[in-house]
Amino acid sequence: MEVSQQDVPVVREWIGSLDGSVNADIRARVAGHLISQSYKEGTVVQKGDLLFQIDPSTYEAALEQAKSSLAQAEANQLQAEQTEQRETELFEKKVESQQNRDNAIQSNAAAKAEVKAQQAAVRQAELNLQFTKITAPISGVAGIANPGIGDLVGPSDAQPLMTMSTVDPIKAYFRISEQDYLKFARRLESARARGEVAPPAEIILADGSLYPVQGKLTTVDRDVDQQTGTIRVEALFANPSNILRPGQFVRVRITVRSTPGALLVPQRAVNELQTSYEVAVIDGANRAQIRQVKVGEKVNSLWVIEEGLKAGDQVVVEGIQRIRDGQRVKPVAWTAPTPPQGR
Repeated sequence: MEVSQQDVPVVREWIGSLDGSVNADIRARVAGHLISQSYKEGTVVQKGDLLFQIDPSTYEAALEQAKSSLAQAEANQLQAEQTEQRETELFEKKVESQQNRDNAIQSNAAAKAEVKAQQAAVRQAELNLQFTKITAPISGVAGIANPGIGDLVGPSDAQPLMTMSTVDPIKAYFRISEQDYLKFARRLESARARGEVAPPAEIILADGSLYPVQGKLTTVDRDVDQQTGTIRVEALFANPSNILRPGQFVRVRITVRSTPGALLVPQRAVNELQTSYEVAVIDGANRAQIRQVKVGEKVNSLWVIEEGLKAGDQVVVEGIQRIRDGQRVKPVAWTAPTPPQGR
């Protein structure tokens, strides 16, 4: 067959996994018995929606007690303030000693400090009561609840009440080699200098289907893993129908560059030796010539030839192992096999 020439995109694929763009472990901030669950597991909940309710009775009583202590502290402070005023007036009239006046001032200051302490206690009691209502900190898909109604939960629990994730958009994490990263970073820098944008990312799902929405590269991690020599990269994909979920394994595909006017031959036309590659070319006199070639990227069933061939050369696809250099042959046009039809 004749060497074909066309523009060839160079595509790279990596194994990756999906994760929410924002993830939140929902935990109890106060201890108590779980009395209700207010969301449907696996559905989208909005920020601020009620998720769980912890029995509030203990914390309601604590709040009432704190309010009572505050009222008593305020009454004591009012009395101390009146005493301070009276002792100050008597001292100015030289009826009371300076020591009694100073004691009254210090007592009033201590009473004011006690009021502030009791106000803080009331605020803490209000927060504890508020924490019995566990609400969603983000909008996203809510996971399956770990505890059951009636279970005792608290801040020290090993596992969260449940985990929720924002999945629109969703992140795809994948690792590339240090060499690929350096090549890609240089191409990105060159593209930005020309005013071009980074190439889009695509993901192929577990069933082999291509996700219809393209994503964009957003983050390259700060360091290279010393054990694997790879660096983690993040791409962001819109997920309006919530089809994609955290934990899914995908193949991330990116067109890293394009080779214009590349020379292509079938991979079966290339004889791969230990340290080199060769093809058989048929000249105008139907004689075979064995040529050393430099191969590039593989594109489906074809191979890019970077050196050793030119457009229009006739290469042997079938029977290259039986051909000797200079041998006269009777060439027949090669036809690509038709893939079998599924039943």
